Amino acid sequence: MKKGLNIIINIVLFAVVVFLAMQVIKSIQAPIKFNKAQAERESQIVQRLIDIRNAEVFYKNANNKYTSSFDTLIDFCQTAEIPIVEIKPDPTDTTFTRTINDTLGFVKVVDSIRGRRENFNIKDLSIVPFSTPTEKFELEAGFIKRSGIDVPVFEARTPYEVYLKGLDQQRILNAKAEKESINRYAGLKVGSMEEASTDGNWEKL
Repeated sequence: MKKGLNIIINIVLFAVVVFLAMQVIKSIQAPIKFNKAQAERESQIVQRLIDIRNAEVFYKNANNKYTSSFDTLIDFCQTAEIPIVEIKPDPTDTTFTRTINDTLGFVKVVDSIRGRRENFNIKDLSIVPFSTPTEKFELEAGFIKRSGIDVPVFEARTPYEVYLKGLDQQRILNAKAEKESINRYAGLKVGSMEEASTDGNWEKL
């Protein structure tokens, strides 16, 4: 009887040990899994923000200002063209300092932004990848004063809560709190409404 009881106790203890071991493994794997998912999502968010930046720069070059309207920006990308310029040395210049710019043709802005990506769709420019339900990037544009001059600026951004939705909620809150504690934006953004910059905050890390 005693022997049978010992067997039962050993089985229970073994089950407890296995359970605790699994919990330890789970606790170790959880942050790794979260960080991996965050990195995978942010790589696509960054690419989309780079596309927005490129579109805004082309728009400003044509209009001397940025736009806060994705509809306007997308329409511009689909219709506007930019020249393809070849820069070569001036053969008549013996100082080898002058160049000649030859316009070889024109290409639509959308094609310049697309590059070689086959799955690129300019109509998705405003959409935050991985957001559920589908949400748009926050987009602002305007002017700031610098040395008495109006300087055009823009900012596109999306917070952790939007593109990390569906992952561990506590870890999302922790990541947000960590950024806010050092006065950094808790998410990804490009441009700034406070300074004349087109940098992304991932480029300032």
